[in-house]
Amino acid sequence: MTARYSRSGRVKPQGSGFEVASWYLMRLSGLGLFVLVLTHYLILHVIHEPAAQDADFITQMRWNNLFWRAFDWLMLMLVLFHSFMGMRTVVIDYVRGGSRTVVLSVLYLLAVALFVIGTLVVMTLPAARVVPA
Repeated sequence: MTARYSRSGRVKPQGSGFEVASWYLMRLSGLGLFVLVLTHYLILHVIHEPAAQDADFITQMRWNNLFWRAFDWLMLMLVLFHSFMGMRTVVIDYVRGGSRTVVLSVLYLLAVALFVIGTLVVMTLPAARVVPA
């Protein structure tokens, strides 16, 4: 199947299945990233003073709250998904033959490993322990 291109980028694949789902998910993850990253930037760089932020700020103000852990995890997962699906598109467009299978396998393995590591870090980082004065 030959991909068609336009000035606005890769056009939607014909038919149904994995390629069409990937095409839609790339657009949805890009939109989600736009909202999450803009929100992240505004909160951490406009509302709160960046000079006052350190590891204690993150553990006490952000990651003591389940909402902010989920927010940061979702942003991380969308970044990983969007970037690896973009790399998959590049590999499919430019790599041919048996080396495509090897490169895609390594790419998928790396993606799964980073998803697992990112989830472990965000979900298992201990919450701040408030010690009475």
